[in-house]
Amino acid sequence: MPSLDEYVVQPQHIEQGVVALKQRQRKLSLWCMLSAALFIASSISYFLQPDFVYSFFGLSTEIQQLHMPMSVDENLASLGHQPDYFLNLLSWFGWLVLKIMVSFIGAFILVHYTRKIHFFYVRFQSFILKFVAWLIAFILLWSGLTYVQYDLKDDESEAFQQIVHYDKNIQQSEIAQYLQQSQIQMPVKHYLLAQTALLHQPVDKNAAIPHVLALVQAEKTDSHFIEYGFKPEQLWTMQHQLYGKTLTPMAASVEKQVQQAAQFTKVMQFFSLILMLLMAVLSLLLFGLTRQLKARTLRIEQRMQSES
Repeated sequence: MPSLDEYVVQPQHIEQGVVALKQRQRKLSLWCMLSAALFIASSISYFLQPDFVYSFFGLSTEIQQLHMPMSVDENLASLGHQPDYFLNLLSWFGWLVLKIMVSFIGAFILVHYTRKIHFFYVRFQSFILKFVAWLIAFILLWSGLTYVQYDLKDDESEAFQQIVHYDKNIQQSEIAQYLQQSQIQMPVKHYLLAQTALLHQPVDKNAAIPHVLALVQAEKTDSHFIEYGFKPEQLWTMQHQLYGKTLTPMAASVEKQVQQAAQFTKVMQFFSLILMLLMAVLSLLLFGLTRQLKARTLRIEQRMQSES
């Protein structure tokens, strides 16, 4: 007949079980943080998708860059050379992916090496404190990369910002002073000054409206209007930013692109919303399971200590 000792759970077996529980807890914690990061990314994507989709079609809901028509002289054209909306946003999206990956992985690495210090090792036994430390590291890395991103952007756009900057009156801007002395056609001047006013922070609608109205009138009366090289997408953006509707035939020529962008945006936002909800539910479930495993592990360890 087998001895009763054979049915007794050995302490080393319990210790092995505790180690296995801790490993399972760490894996769940990792998946919980990953799903939380995907929830954050999908939330950001949900609100930013309209700009990204519109820029893919060469459009923007607000003026973000100064477009120089081909009828301006070489000096002014070189000052206004800027990448298009889609490349700007694509660059921004690339930085977003880089910041998410570096911040997410880097935060784990920082917490891992910080735990080697006894002071933090004792406190990071708690999952909550460990998560807070990871979140702080994530925010610090994100902030550092954001500073680098905008520092590089400022260096690239310094000359562009200089020609459109003014404090109170648009005539104070360098581009307005240049246009006063140039022989550029009046519709082109109105086109450039309207963009300058809409690029001002905050948007100077009072200064932009007369120039946009002058462009609307010029399109009706000037037989050479189409030859100036105006961008229909830019005209559409200016008119919608000020009036919320299309006023001229040239601006209306991009309405098909606008409709396609609006439909595509709805589809993309729907999928982003579904992903956001799934990741939110998954994060909560994983967090709850992690907490249960943590509590179970603590109970077993406390029982082992009391029995010893």
